Amino acid sequence: MTKTARGNFFEDFKLGQELVHATPRTVTEGDVALYTALYGSRFAVNCSDPFAMDVGLAAAPLDDFLTFHFVFGKTVPDISLNAVANLGYADGRFLQPVYPGDTLTAVSQVIGLRELSNGKAGVVYVRSTGTNQADEVVLDYVRWVMVNKGDVSAPAPKEVIPDLPAAVAARDLVLPDELDFSAYDTVLAGAAHLWDDYETGEKIDHVDGITMEEAEHMLATRLYQNTARVHFNQVMQAQSRFGKRLIYGGHIISLARAISFNGLGNACFIAALNGGRHVAPSFAGDTIFAWSEVLEKAEIPGRTDVGALRLRTVGVKNQPATDFPDKGEDGKDHAAVVLDLDYWALMPRG
Repeated sequence: MTKTARGNFFEDFKLGQELVHATPRTVTEGDVALYTALYGSRFAVNCSDPFAMDVGLAAAPLDDFLTFHFVFGKTVPDISLNAVANLGYADGRFLQPVYPGDTLTAVSQVIGLRELSNGKAGVVYVRSTGTNQADEVVLDYVRWVMVNKGDVSAPAPKEVIPDLPAAVAARDLVLPDELDFSAYDTVLAGAAHLWDDYETGEKIDHVDGITMEEAEHMLATRLYQNTARVHFNQVMQAQSRFGKRLIYGGHIISLARAISFNGLGNACFIAALNGGRHVAPSFAGDTIFAWSEVLEKAEIPGRTDVGALRLRTVGVKNQPATDFPDKGEDGKDHAAVVLDLDYWALMPRG
């Protein structure tokens, strides 16, 4: 009897199934330092305890996407070990700040299944929830992933595609109870523009580009304990249509987020992940650029110190985003676009 785990294939998933994910992760300051080294993120509230304390927090919290990666990584051995590709995200909310010393665990529920017409793989929809050591939910989101079948003769399940909102409603955004931006220091933050300075429909070229290295991607993916074979196993990937390992899509998200500081330096908390697509694969040696569009602005009831921006950030590879590469008139994505991310960010007001 084998003692090794092969991971779940598409036919192993059942609608309503609950998956309790292994390996709780206690986050350390070393994890935060390594994340900064990998992406160079400069949002002051995540970099400085005194700065974070000046806006009411106990200390500098993790970058929200680092929290996302840790929770996501917990789910991989049970959900996407045999994935072809992670396809998208929706209906995600960041509900509690996470600090070094907190311990994160995750559980997922299967909420949808759809077999592909070729019968060789299918799409699995899951809602994943991350909690801290006090059993407080810190993150809740939906993702869908294409997973290979282990037995192509296995019968197709009844098709169920979940009805997901186009975006998290602004009224459902959750702010840290203690957050108070009235003493926010734009000089120390390194960015002068506040919520009131942005207009719906405005587009921002974030200018900077970052070239991805194989070693950095491997280090990042191991940091999150993401065990998906498509990122690690060159022997396996040599037989794929690409012939090489794929860059973890979350790596692109964090690069785009770090790049967005130039233009959105005060968008210091991610409150919700409305939707996201990994439009095309990326590989070591690609250079990522990014641009953003302000989709919506929302005031926070009873608050004059903070507002919310609904942002769309588009990641582009191997060419600057000066001309805002996007969909063409035919609805097809520009060939250089690799990421399309829709999210709510909290920003101090003037």
